[in-house]
Amino acid sequence: MDNPIIIGLLAWFFPGAGHFAQKAYIRGAVIAAIVWTMFIVAILSGGAYYPGFEFKDGALLYLLNIFSTFGNGLGEIIRFLLTVEPAPEAAARATFEYGGRFLEVAGLLNYLAVIDALDIHYGRKK
Repeated sequence: MDNPIIIGLLAWFFPGAGHFAQKAYIRGAVIAAIVWTMFIVAILSGGAYYPGFEFKDGALLYLLNIFSTFGNGLGEIIRFLLTVEPAPEAAARATFEYGGRFLEVAGLLNYLAVIDALDIHYGRKK
């Protein structure tokens, strides 16, 4: 694939896809496995409902959470659909904040995977 914009969008939307498009199958599989495993653990831990506050309560932390979870691409759409009807006991789980952190880290790792896929495309990395 020759278009860096498409590679970047593929890598962002579905973790590992940017590497698969460039025939870096092992690296793509490892990235996909790590990001999706972290995402699934986060969702099962109740992290889809994190943060339990609104923008007015902590604007900077809220924006950082949005930025990091947006890095999940397709996972962010899944998270959004799961939180349309929030479960009333979700924030009461002991793993609620851990799940939120896992979700954020999965998104940030995916941003790094996008950069890695683009580095491979531009020849800065093999």
